[in-house]
Amino acid sequence: MNAPSPKKSARRRSREVALQGLYQWLMSPDDTGLILSHAHEFDEYPECDKRHFNLLLQGCIQDCAALNSVIAQHIDRQIQELSPIEHAVLMIGTWELVHSPEIPYRVVINEAVELAKLYGATDGHKFVNGVLDRIAAETRSTEIQARTTSA
Repeated sequence: MNAPSPKKSARRRSREVALQGLYQWLMSPDDTGLILSHAHEFDEYPECDKRHFNLLLQGCIQDCAALNSVIAQHIDRQIQELSPIEHAVLMIGTWELVHSPEIPYRVVINEAVELAKLYGATDGHKFVNGVLDRIAAETRSTEIQARTTSA
C-alpha cells in the first residue's frame, strides 16, 4: 500500500494557483482581474496562502519584462521558445529570488523544481533547476556565500 502523500503547505498551494493563473495569462493575456477571479475556482485556491498568491501573480504580471530580461540572460533559447509552464515556473522562481529574500534561495529553487515536475515536461525540472541556480548565483550571492562559508 502506498503511503499518503504529504499535505501541501499553503505556500506551495499559492505557487500552484499562481502557476495556473500565469499559464492562463501567458496563453491569452487577459485582464489580471479576470485571471484573479478565475483563480478562485481552482481546486487549490481555498487552502492557499492568498497573500502570497496575490503577490506572486500580480508581481509576475507587473514585472514580466524585468523577469524575462533576467531569465533571458541564463537560457540558451529565446523566451518565446519556452513552454508556457517552464516560462511561468521560471517567472515565479525569479520573482521570489528577487522580491522575497526572507525565503531561502534553496527553498525557492526546490519549490520551482517541484512545480516543474508536477506540471511540466518530463525533464523540464532539470532545465528549471539549472536556470534558477544561475539566477540565484546572481541575485542571492551574499546568501549563497554565507551558506558555503558556514558549511
